[in-house]
Amino acid sequence: MLSFILASFFLLITPGPGVLTTAGAGSAFGFSAGLRYMVGVVLGSLIVMAAVASGLAAFVLSYPPVRYILLGGSLLYLLYLAWRIATTGSGVAIREADRPLRFWNGIALSVINPKAYAVMTTLFSGFPFYPDSALVEGLIKAAVFASISLPIHTLWLFLGVTLKRLALGAGVSRAVNIAMAVSMLAVVALALYSSI
Repeated sequence: MLSFILASFFLLITPGPGVLTTAGAGSAFGFSAGLRYMVGVVLGSLIVMAAVASGLAAFVLSYPPVRYILLGGSLLYLLYLAWRIATTGSGVAIREADRPLRFWNGIALSVINPKAYAVMTTLFSGFPFYPDSALVEGLIKAAVFASISLPIHTLWLFLGVTLKRLALGAGVSRAVNIAMAVSMLAVVALALYSSI
């Protein structure tokens, strides 16, 4: 169980689309709006976990045309997010917009995020600790994952809100934006590479 907890922590704390866009939502729209988006991201991750654990994800992704269409769509959306982050002017992360990211945007991001499937496959295919019941083990893993995911995403949300309050100079903000975008693309590339 300890190895599962450590794996969950390290897989979640590394920059990926979920945490980077959560920081971006906090930076662009403030804590309250960012919190709604963040809850969607975490709930979406649990939906992905259920899809992986039930075998639904493996069934759907076992058909190469469907798999490549979904991966291609995910890649395009995540490239778009990385571009938005990298090309933001002086603000950090996602550019100001008329409407903040919403709860459903968070769910959608998690469901199309290739890193989420790679993480969930890693967590569910390894780290067995309750051989008597796969269902009980799955429910415990979901509860532990959620209890780790919420604080980590909240930390990234606070980071985004704090960066906005710091009013960094344009050059520093741009460097942070580019670093966030490159980090997100690196994680996405690794997730895609492992799933192809």
